[in-house]
Parts: sequence; C-alpha cells; structure tokens
Amino acid sequence: MKTYLVTGGAGFIGSNFIHYMLGKYGDSIEIINVDKLTYAGNLENLKDVENLPNYHFVKADICDKDAIRAVFHDYDVDRVIHFAAESHVDRSIREPELFVKTNVLGTANMLNCAKEAWELPDGSFREGKKFCHVSTDEVYGSLPEDPDAYFYETTPYQPHSPYSASKASSDMLVKAYHDTYGFPMNITNCSNNYGPYQFPEKLIPLMINNALAGRKLPVYGDGRNVRDWLYVEDHCKAIDLVSEKGISGETYNVGGHNEKQNIEIVKTIIEVLREELSDDDPRKANVSEDLIEYVEDRKGHDRRYAIAPDKIHKELGWLPETMFREGIRMTIKWYFDHMDWMEHITSGNYQQYYEKMYGDRKVIG
Repeated sequence: MKTYLVTGGAGFIGSNFIHYMLGKYGDSIEIINVDKLTYAGNLENLKDVENLPNYHFVKADICDKDAIRAVFHDYDVDRVIHFAAESHVDRSIREPELFVKTNVLGTANMLNCAKEAWELPDGSFREGKKFCHVSTDEVYGSLPEDPDAYFYETTPYQPHSPYSASKASSDMLVKAYHDTYGFPMNITNCSNNYGPYQFPEKLIPLMINNALAGRKLPVYGDGRNVRDWLYVEDHCKAIDLVSEKGISGETYNVGGHNEKQNIEIVKTIIEVLREELSDDDPRKANVSEDLIEYVEDRKGHDRRYAIAPDKIHKELGWLPETMFREGIRMTIKWYFDHMDWMEHITSGNYQQYYEKMYGDRKVIG
C-alpha cells in the first residue's frame, strides 16, 4: 500500500485530488490529509470519504515542525503532495507576511521533515519516495498579448504579486533541496483551476454565486486579462502522473489549452446559467450581462498567462481532456446540486472578507 501525505487536502484542489485518487486506486493506497483548516479549508469537501479506513485527517499547520514530524513518524509516507498554500492574490496584497510564512517557511518545514524521514546514513534517500510541490504559472510573471507566446519550464521567474513571489520562493527552495541533497522531488506549475469545491473568492464560483443571487459581477479593469483555464480533475490526473513517472528534479508545466479573457469567462457563465436554469426558476430573470460591473484594477495585475504543456505531454503523455465550456457546464451543475455547501461557506468570516475586498457588491444578502 502506497501512502500519500496530502497537505491542504481540505482545500479546493487538494480535496479534488483526494477524491480522484481514492476513486482510481481504492483501498490500494492510504491518504493522510494534513490541513490547518483556515477559511478555505473545509472538511465538508470530504464528507463522503471521511469514514474510509485508508483515509486519515490530521489538523495541523505546515509551519509546525513537531506536528509534521509526528505525521512522518506515525506513517511511512511514500509521497508528499504539497498543495497547502495561501493562494488568493487580493488577500496577498493586503496580508503579504502571511503568504511568506505559509508558502515559504511552511514549505521549508515540509522539506526538512521529509528529508529527515527519508534520508539514509550515507546521504542518499530511501527508494520510492518523492516530494511533489504544486505551484502556479503566476511565478513566471506576465506574457505579451501575442498568441504565440507561452510559459515554458525554462521561462525565467518574474513574479509580480506577494502571492506569486512567495510561490516562486517556495519553488526555488524545493529545487535547491534537489540540487544540494539529491532530494527526490518534482514541481508542477499549473494554470488557473476551476471545478467543484472551489472557494468563492475565486473568479468562477464568485460569478456563479453572485449571478444566482442577482448581485453585481465585479470585473477588474477592462476585463481583458487573459488566463489559461484547467478543469481541476485534469490537473489531478497530471499530478498523479508526475508523482509516479516524473523524472526526479524536473519541473512540469500543466496547462489547459483554454485561454480566455476574464470578461469572456463571465459572459460564458451567464450564458450557461441561463441555459441550465428552468424558465420557471425565479433566479433566471436576474441572470444577465446587466449584472457586470467594472471595478478598479488590481494592483500588479498580470495581463496574460498561457502555459505550454509540451514537456508533460511529450515525456508523460498527459494532455487536458476538458474543454472550457464543457467544464463550466459541469461546474455549474455541481454547484446547483450542492447549494447547501455554498450556503455554509458564504457566511461568517467569508462575508466579512468579501465586504472588505469588494465593498457592497455582496455575495449574499
């Protein structure tokens, strides 16, 4: 039985990864989910697996050396899948120190604890161990509005926000541990994810939730910033593949081949919502482009991201499977089926945060 330590497993991508892995491998694997349960970590994301004998939850901060050491002591960990991170750019602009602590110091602690558990007396590492660090395309900075320009694994880092700078720093640490100690690792840099269980501070669930409530849809600047969108299950498949077949020390870019302007995303969500809502649903009358409201642009807002997944396709055979409109429709249907989940998380601390970030353009009444 292979044992996976998944950090941030109660968050958006982490919980999707756990669902995917348990669905694919069943009881032939063991998963330990380590999560601090900040505002974006939600154990409701994993209610359907919480009683499985091969799934274990540990409430811990990745910066807590004793807690993380204890996990490695209690379980013979084969893979670390390191999702845990502060990830919202707007929040990083307001609270940059928090991002440095979690994303840089937390990653350093994870590396040190894994190295301590896996290293042999001669300085080599136990066979079959690997640390997979999940990062972002934002470390590369911004691309020109040239359809032939892409981020590659060789693209120099040029982060522009406290969030992306903290992720770039953590990437560098992981690489340094490989170069210095021969530490077994891979890094994945992914494009924007979307899909089930995404916390509604992010663009797509925010727009779905606001539109259904008849609230304004805040769009930064002119709305023409371009992002490459990746359906979360496609990303989970890529991480699984990299953890098993990726060459130690290598970085793999994971892109969706779904480049869209932000305003295009918002308009697509409106169109698909109107298609999916029945004519007798009172919410349908509220869902229109009249809800779109352009707001002051974000500080340091990168213009365009686009990832070339050539390397992961050539070396490991991965390509994204879900085109954007199909993925948006699946995502909207999931939210329709899980409105209780949305209602539970769009309250309390999140409501206060939303008002602070976006003023009176509320998610809920």
